[in-house]
Amino acid sequence: MATIRRVFTLRLPDEVFDQIGRLASKDRRSMTNYIEVILRNHLAEVERREQEAAGSGTHTE
Repeated sequence: MATIRRVFTLRLPDEVFDQIGRLASKDRRSMTNYIEVILRNHLAEVERREQEAAGSGTHTE
């Protein structure tokens, strides 16, 4: 089954856009794919930290 993808506009400062372009190119990815990968990695890290905090009984933000 195909993945449904939503399209939206993202406005970035020129310097951020250029930096993402350079990093995506180094990684041999499109900018869209690079942004998706770094967002997925960040979300996984946030989820991991939340699970650790829930397991230790502490709450961090």
